[in-house]
Amino acid sequence: MDVDDPSLAQVPRPSATKPSDPPELTEDTNLKRRVWFHGDVQISEWDILALSTSLKLLLYPAYRSTDFEVHRNWLAITYSLPLSKWYYDTTSEWTLDYPPFFAYFEKLLSIPAALIDPKIVDINNLNYDSWSVIAYQRTTVILTELVLGAVLLRFIRGAVDPPNQRIISASLFLHPGFLIVDHIHFQYNGFMFGILLWSILMARNGNKLACGILFAVLLNFKHIYMYLAPAYFTYLLRSFCMSPSGQLQIKNFLSLANAVIAVFVASLGPFLVMGQIPQLLSRLFPFTRGLNHAYWAPNFWALVTAADRVLLRYAQRTGADLVINPSGVASTSRGLVGDTIFAVLPNIKPIHTFIITILFQSIWLFKLWRTPTYKSFLTALTLCGYSSFLFGWHVHEKAILLVLVPLSLLAAERHAYYRTFVIISTAGIFSLFPLIFTPGESIVKVVYSLLWILIVHALLSRRVYEFPKSLPYVFLDGLEKIYLAGFPFLLAFVSIFPAYLERRRITADVCVPSEAFSCPDPDGTTRTDGSHLAAMEFLPLMLTSLYCAIGVVWGFLRLMFIYLHEETTYRGQLSALG
Repeated sequence: MDVDDPSLAQVPRPSATKPSDPPELTEDTNLKRRVWFHGDVQISEWDILALSTSLKLLLYPAYRSTDFEVHRNWLAITYSLPLSKWYYDTTSEWTLDYPPFFAYFEKLLSIPAALIDPKIVDINNLNYDSWSVIAYQRTTVILTELVLGAVLLRFIRGAVDPPNQRIISASLFLHPGFLIVDHIHFQYNGFMFGILLWSILMARNGNKLACGILFAVLLNFKHIYMYLAPAYFTYLLRSFCMSPSGQLQIKNFLSLANAVIAVFVASLGPFLVMGQIPQLLSRLFPFTRGLNHAYWAPNFWALVTAADRVLLRYAQRTGADLVINPSGVASTSRGLVGDTIFAVLPNIKPIHTFIITILFQSIWLFKLWRTPTYKSFLTALTLCGYSSFLFGWHVHEKAILLVLVPLSLLAAERHAYYRTFVIISTAGIFSLFPLIFTPGESIVKVVYSLLWILIVHALLSRRVYEFPKSLPYVFLDGLEKIYLAGFPFLLAFVSIFPAYLERRRITADVCVPSEAFSCPDPDGTTRTDGSHLAAMEFLPLMLTSLYCAIGVVWGFLRLMFIYLHEETTYRGQLSALG
């Protein structure tokens, strides 16, 4: 076990009373520790589950993205077709593009679905949206998310500071990211992040073989977790497969290697036998997509793309002597899926993003190799996911959960982590808002996220808050507060601007321009077409991405500084005191 790992072997001491003696519990203890069904679950934890489930049930008729039909189609593919055709079927445009374990998972879910309503698993019944399929798929998300709930309870039971961990666990189970992405937009992130957290819990418990096996299982559910693989590889190789002196421990190495290989054989073996690995890989890694997703994820490339737009406008208005790529003039300005071509700046290719990501990850891995403790592993794991989100190719906005979830486990460590957590969580959650654009659900996402942020902030801040100890820190603290205070104004703009744009469009439609006459705009200018209005439709999304990207990038710099500098200093201070 790691030298700084908390002791998790909470073995109960023998009772001093006779077996026939009734337990002596005070009324206060009864209120705090009362459990239902003789399970190791407190009444407050049942209350959280009931509250969360009730809200999710109310969201059954809510807006659903195309991901809902994607997963319904996968139910149909895995139920109706033989295994050999799963990764070849093109009946729907929503082809199967997750690793085999998730396909097997869909196969299991398809069996009850066929009993409830056979039309759900009819491969030709595209865009089926009856109440039966809505209720069934929504229910599967709620039930599979219990994997997340179970591991969060185990984090509490073995924690050194249970009150703090209880806050963190509750915040994760009630996280707005899961509500928005899973229970409205529709995905199974809660289930898969539950597997990730079980793996992290095994690392905390010192059971590193189970840690590696669970992560291998997770990789075969969703390959996006490859972003975290370098941290796992470095940590397990250094802390489990090697002795503190650096000697290779053959027994541990072979145990881990054989276990991981067995997981991949169980997942990929049937497709390897059928000679379908190239086809499977082509589905999992479609590199033909562009640098940016349709809505720019709030990462480094969003800032670069915006800088290119600014330089283009500057060159067009001033006639500056800049080389302009004609193909890049119309690119990346309206949130369309496709190649991102810059007008002024050099274009970015997949190999560039890969090299930058690896270079940053190497920094964290080097320190993790030198200090292979659980705490160091958790921070390096977060930073590896963070680096991939900031610098990866065609990153989806939903990938911010790869940062928010592991970072949450560090939020109560001390004020530096907590402050970083607040900034990244606020920016990251807000960056998910564009996924939900219908009026009713928009109110839910805003109110729920605001309550979550305020409650978690109130509970954690009084436990870890530290007043800035120097003038630079006071200055940075003030800037961060100003940045956080800007989100209500951004929310107001993105809510009001589309209505303003629509009003201008209606006004413009009243007048029909001709060769001899140009319609006046409300601001007094004239125009001959509505192209400038169409160009402004992407403005709310762009501003959301850019403003959130500032917070996300700043949070990255903050966490990097903590891991590389303050963490070493902090340990040195503790050693001096101890």
